Amino acid sequence: MKRYRKILPAIFGVGMLAAALSGCGGSDGGRQIVRIGHNQATDHPTNVALLEFEKFVESKLGDKYNIEIYPSELLGSQTDMVQLTQTGAIDFCVASNSILETFSENYTLFNLPYLFSSADAYHMAMDDPEIVEPIFESTKKAGFEAVTWIDAGTRNFYTVSTPIESPQDLKGLKIRVQQSPTNVRMMDLLGGSATPMGFGEVYTALQSKVIDGAENNEMALTSNGHGDVCKYYSYDMHQMIPDILIGNCAFLDDLSEEDRNIFEEGFTLINKVEREEWVKAVEAAKDRAANDQGVQFLYPDTKPFQETCEAMHEEMLKQYPDLKPIYDKIQDHNEQHPSEAE
Repeated sequence: MKRYRKILPAIFGVGMLAAALSGCGGSDGGRQIVRIGHNQATDHPTNVALLEFEKFVESKLGDKYNIEIYPSELLGSQTDMVQLTQTGAIDFCVASNSILETFSENYTLFNLPYLFSSADAYHMAMDDPEIVEPIFESTKKAGFEAVTWIDAGTRNFYTVSTPIESPQDLKGLKIRVQQSPTNVRMMDLLGGSATPMGFGEVYTALQSKVIDGAENNEMALTSNGHGDVCKYYSYDMHQMIPDILIGNCAFLDDLSEEDRNIFEEGFTLINKVEREEWVKAVEAAKDRAANDQGVQFLYPDTKPFQETCEAMHEEMLKQYPDLKPIYDKIQDHNEQHPSEAE
């Protein structure tokens, strides 16, 4: 793994950080530097997959490109990195779908709670070009587009000291959610107090009791240490939201046809490797969280949570009627791959 340039986002604003990156120069020994940022740890499936992308592209085009991976928010929060990708200060970043919702209403669809009936339906829908392409291309005017999706599992609630067995248990609790209007609305319906914040701030907020809990997949317990503070993880399974690898449009458009094809193969490789690593990582995370961190895993009836959030589907389709054809295609996959509980 290459040595990372240690840029401190806490010191630089987005504008200063962009200038600092531009000042680093765009080439390395005649090779073009391609910077990719994300917010996960080095052992996370996302980073593992990106390192495979780096190896693959450089094995094919190493005389032209030097791929540099920046994990752990070295380039700032996800919101910062999306802005840097917009301007071309960096070339790619992994962004939460919830953040992309603020750039294109199309991404609102994937943020809907209980949109997918099962993991199989989720994977089949995300692999369906008729579903994802209109959404992935919808941010081109903003200067970036999605190049692949990354499995981020199922999002569930986890709390410091209050077991969540029903929506009523969330009443009065301050729960960190992603910086998304949809996620805030979800928490309002479920009775909790939504507290949007960047992912890098969550551990300290939990530890200092600024918040009572958060919602994320199992990896947050171990890779990010949240299981050291939160002792209850409840499988309400409210969302299956992909992370999205986005690329700067100018960079992508400037690639030759031959180079673009290699990059596209690399994007497919990222998706494949990350999904394989994800399955292994979740099992390892659950084992470590239970045995080393003392986390209790709870399996509440998901139906009351689902019923509470049903209104959001109607609200979204009423607000964004153009999304209904895509929504209907997802429902087709749901019918083919119903929940195992059904």
